[in-house]
Amino acid sequence: MRLAGKTAIVTGGASGFGAGIVEKFLAEGAKVMIADINGDAAAAMAADLGPNAIAQAVDVADSASVDAMAEAALTAFGQVDILVNNAGVTHLPTPLDEVSEEDFDRVFNVNMKSVYLTARALVPHMKSRKTGAILNVASTAGVSPRPNLNWYNASKGWMITATRTMAVELAPSGVRVNAINPVAGETPLLKSFMGEDTPEVRAKFLSTIPLGRFSTPEDMGNAACFLCSDEASMVTGVAMEVDGGRCI
Repeated sequence: MRLAGKTAIVTGGASGFGAGIVEKFLAEGAKVMIADINGDAAAAMAADLGPNAIAQAVDVADSASVDAMAEAALTAFGQVDILVNNAGVTHLPTPLDEVSEEDFDRVFNVNMKSVYLTARALVPHMKSRKTGAILNVASTAGVSPRPNLNWYNASKGWMITATRTMAVELAPSGVRVNAINPVAGETPLLKSFMGEDTPEVRAKFLSTIPLGRFSTPEDMGNAACFLCSDEASMVTGVAMEVDGGRCI
């Protein structure tokens, strides 16, 4: 098994791409904390997936909540080998000058500040062990932006840059940092990206993806497993596009 003996935290792990990553990690032998703002959903998922999965309610934009998540993982597992920053939100398709300050702050805090908070909570542990893998789930929006999602696009571009700078700084400590850039998938965020979910809108969206389909949770799990496994021991600072050719 590719992740045998490894332990992981996956934020936003109770649904969508996060759930796909959790399931793949467990299938490959890891012990996984499903960390999600919906604690009940995380607990139900952990109960279904068996003893190697545990649940933790977390608000990734709140420092005390993130610290509690890290402490709970270290107590349960003894170590954290892998951190997946998957939790994310968007604003509805809106002209950039009409997005409310409340929506902007929410996108900033969940998509960007959370990466800082989880790093502050867990990087010292990884550095002390001279090993670790961090994976940031960014987006094709950070590479090839779509109109009217300006501040979401910007948050994912920030995440890609943060991934690269973290990779450079943490490499001497044996900690690798990578990102994956999915295109939209059948997740709770899809309707927010499209504005409305109609056959016509879907067809238009899919026409921009050369492989002609949305990303799936399984796609994300497979990519995440590789980047967080020892198979990728020489890979750091990469933002891997898992997008069916969307960014070509």
